[in-house]
Amino acid sequence: MKGQANIHPAHWFDRSASTVAPELIGAVLMVRGCGGIVTETEAYEPDDPASHSVRGPGKRNAAMFGPPGRAYVYRSYGIHWCLNVVCAPGHAVLLRALAPGLGLGEMAARRGTDSPRLLTTGPGRLGQALGIGLQDNHAAFDRPDFGFYAGEPAEVIAGPRIGITRAADWPWRFGLKGSAFLSRAFPAARA
Repeated sequence: MKGQANIHPAHWFDRSASTVAPELIGAVLMVRGCGGIVTETEAYEPDDPASHSVRGPGKRNAAMFGPPGRAYVYRSYGIHWCLNVVCAPGHAVLLRALAPGLGLGEMAARRGTDSPRLLTTGPGRLGQALGIGLQDNHAAFDRPDFGFYAGEPAEVIAGPRIGITRAADWPWRFGLKGSAFLSRAFPAARA
């Protein structure tokens, strides 16, 4: 995974989150020597009642209105640090899960488990395993130790978002088809 070029320059992210989110599936995320293949994302946009940007810019969500290709980090339920990548103004992609592949020992120590399945499935686990904190808010995903790298082509599935109460039925949750590293299984496709 190391040595590959960054997947895209910052301006590549300057699009809608619902466009960028599925395109991040299969990419490799590296954060200070730890990371893996992105297996699950969720899109949030300014007209989305579940988005932190729906009411416009403020102190907490300022990163969502900053330059694209930067991190937006927030604490969920006062416990978990969640990592997002900023897209167009007011748009962000929540990184929900990874297939861990780099820095397994360090991630296991942070999480208190050596079960690969429990390291990075879910945004809170992912944030803890990668050592994400408020110091990462606004950080650019353009460094070898903090960036996205090209991965293998991926078959992407979509479904309703989870863990929210507003607009949960919007099909803006994306996953790597067949991956064991998802926070929750996707609903079966209807024929």
